[in-house]
Amino acid sequence: MIFNAPDIAWAQLTPVLFPLGAAVIGVLVEAFAPRAARRPTQLALSLLALLGSIVSVGLLWPDVRDTGGTEVLGGSMLVDGPTLVLQAVIALLALLAVLIAADRTSTGEDAFAPQAASVPGSGYEESARRAGLQQTEVFPLMLFATGGMMIFPATGDLLTLFVALEVLSLPLYLLTGMARRRRLLSQEASMKYFLLGAFASALLLFGIVLLYGYSGSLRYSDIAAAVTTTTGMDGLLLVGALLVLIGLLFKVGAVPFHSWTPDVYQGAPTPITGFMAACTKVAAFGALLRVFYTVLPGMRWDLEPMMWTVAIATMVVGTVIALVQTDVKRVLAYSSIAHAGFVLTGVIALAQSGITAVLFYLLAYGAATVGAFGIVSLVRERATAEVPEAARASLGVAVAAGVLPAGSDTTTGADPVDDADAPVLGEATDLSQWAGLGRTHPVLATTFALFLLSFAGIPLTAGFTGKFAVFSAAVDGGAWPLALIGVLASAAAAFFYVRLIVLMFFTSPQGGPLSDADADATTRPRTVVVVSQGYAVAAIAVCAVLTVLLGVLPGPVLDAIAEVAVFLP
Repeated sequence: MIFNAPDIAWAQLTPVLFPLGAAVIGVLVEAFAPRAARRPTQLALSLLALLGSIVSVGLLWPDVRDTGGTEVLGGSMLVDGPTLVLQAVIALLALLAVLIAADRTSTGEDAFAPQAASVPGSGYEESARRAGLQQTEVFPLMLFATGGMMIFPATGDLLTLFVALEVLSLPLYLLTGMARRRRLLSQEASMKYFLLGAFASALLLFGIVLLYGYSGSLRYSDIAAAVTTTTGMDGLLLVGALLVLIGLLFKVGAVPFHSWTPDVYQGAPTPITGFMAACTKVAAFGALLRVFYTVLPGMRWDLEPMMWTVAIATMVVGTVIALVQTDVKRVLAYSSIAHAGFVLTGVIALAQSGITAVLFYLLAYGAATVGAFGIVSLVRERATAEVPEAARASLGVAVAAGVLPAGSDTTTGADPVDDADAPVLGEATDLSQWAGLGRTHPVLATTFALFLLSFAGIPLTAGFTGKFAVFSAAVDGGAWPLALIGVLASAAAAFFYVRLIVLMFFTSPQGGPLSDADADATTRPRTVVVVSQGYAVAAIAVCAVLTVLLGVLPGPVLDAIAEVAVFLP
């Protein structure tokens, strides 16, 4: 028996090998490196790996632009133009998310529990906090998830698609339950995400089995060829395709598969929320684009009723429910659901312009999302100075366990502020706590307003260009009713974005319109912006620059994407 060594195009795999290889090295660092050296080593390793991925994409770009792409690992991965665009976007957004996750306040605390495996509120957890333990395994977990996200839209068969889905999902289940404060809420979110994610994965796997039974192959190209033939098993094909699409729609947070989104976004550590909201959506929409455009275009008329219904419901439900939210993280969660509906209009278009539009929209939305959640991580509650010092330790344990609301914590995470008797607590996520922020911290509030305006699709922001592109693609593809509903939903969604801007700039911290009395030094707001190491500020600045540049000068990026926006068959 003669064994032929496989011919592997290692160069085309380098964007994926960087994060996955660094993640494996990161695990070894956790096992063997001294505790004091772990954090700087993990941070440097993560940033270098993600920068290496971006550089690798740039080096592969000319070849893919000229040849159209390459089949790798026997067709298990397809490295074409859309793959490179998506991998570059994921690597860039993941790098910014890692910077936010690495940031620490002036007291040396980050967003993650000192001992995530401990029982919330237990003495063991309190001992770990006082000892200053850190969860540096966050970095290899984020790299493993990033590697899975970069494989997910590049898959050429359904088996690799499922493996990539699990590689990106399992680390996220763990990261969701690692919040430093509101521990029970975080662990509840992790459990919900795991159970619902497992259910969605089971549906996807069942759909894969049915498509294999119909076509006799797991390869996208073979299934696409089988779709055009008549075999008398059309029911098997239709059910299998629907189940595969449901599994992908769950990852993008589309209605009615969205129920995990608000709870997970609220309970997860805020840097991880931004990472999930941006990178996971980019990867999932990339995979959905490839499946819908290369595998199932022959079933357009069979699948359109379901896809149209999902897109309309996603836009409407996400917009309407966001109007009544009082927590800023839940507002952004339902906003992400509405945006999933907007992106679906470009997917459903089944036009060449739809690929370019969706890829650009994912970059614009991802930049604003990482930046917005980065700002949320810096805005904190201030405790009332009247709480006795003796009561603070006991309250801190109760709040960490989730027994008491976050406003009751008067000891953990204290940062030095103007009033030494009023320590800084957890994140100020209630909308009322953002009142007057534009008066006390104008630069941060203005940057957050920029991201909100981009979400709303206001001209001269990246969000406007993205929405215009996907709605134009929907019109070109004959889905003009979806574009019309999208425009109306965008107009309605502008209300809750503008409401938050008004709250920051035109409302006093005590409620009501601003007045000269609010400038009095005796008026002390309950919300402060923490002083950190600067990693989050750098990431937010990059996101703001991208949001402006992609809105003012989108042409070069759109042209570059359009040059390579062709899937390999």
